[in-house]
Amino acid sequence: MGGFRGDQFASYTSRQRGSARGCAVACGVSDADNPPVSISPKHLQILYQDDVLAVVDKPAGLMVHDSKLARGEDDFLADRLREQLGKPIFLVHRLDRATSGCLLLAFDRDSASALGKALMAGEVEKHYLTVCRGWPAEECFIVDHNLDGGPGKPIKKSAVTHFQRLATGELEIPSTGFTTSRYALLRCQPRTGRFRQIRRHMKHLSHHMIGDTSHGDGRHNRSFRMLGVHRMLLHAERLEFPHPADGRRISVTAPLDVEFSKACALFGWEMAGLGVMQRA
Repeated sequence: MGGFRGDQFASYTSRQRGSARGCAVACGVSDADNPPVSISPKHLQILYQDDVLAVVDKPAGLMVHDSKLARGEDDFLADRLREQLGKPIFLVHRLDRATSGCLLLAFDRDSASALGKALMAGEVEKHYLTVCRGWPAEECFIVDHNLDGGPGKPIKKSAVTHFQRLATGELEIPSTGFTTSRYALLRCQPRTGRFRQIRRHMKHLSHHMIGDTSHGDGRHNRSFRMLGVHRMLLHAERLEFPHPADGRRISVTAPLDVEFSKACALFGWEMAGLGVMQRA
């Protein structure tokens, strides 16, 4: 969920795994915690593109770039995209392997640096969708709970996430003392970019994210797998950012994939009425 510092942008001009690995380690990327799910065809959907930047719809289960945590993987979004577009790319931020949705990149180092500075200055808005166990009491709420930087980075820093409860539902899954289990659809807006921030904030609330095998609830994850939902339900729904060339605001939305939509259909949620775009 975090961004890259100005000296950390990796240019993907060839399959140079070594330099990509160095960037990933410096940024604390860890994508090996959730098992891969069915990944889309090799061609990636471009949600927005101009001469200096693009926003790509990252499939769930696809690692963004190589790292020492890849564990034998040889399929990476950065490599696919470089081949598809025929030009170097510079990643502005990252998404966990199990997360789908909007990923911002630039085609030159100066544009990437400008976007990275905008990200660090809080000028980039990131909106996510997720499904959690339980019903949060408030429709809109803020979690302000410090988080460390992940493995090997024990110092805790400020971490703030805004949440909005969009819908609630129940499934006939027995829970302690009850014949059903409650779940909610949330829209999340992280104001900081800590390691797995949304996932860890939801664990802090005891409203664990469905499908999260590191910070979630194993019993509920298994129940959803039995219902045919095998991915972590976290989707980078929308990005809003200033264009590095002229400062105009760009807003890009990624539709939910088939499996996330399948999970929402279990509850009969009317996604269009909730302002959520789904894949046609």
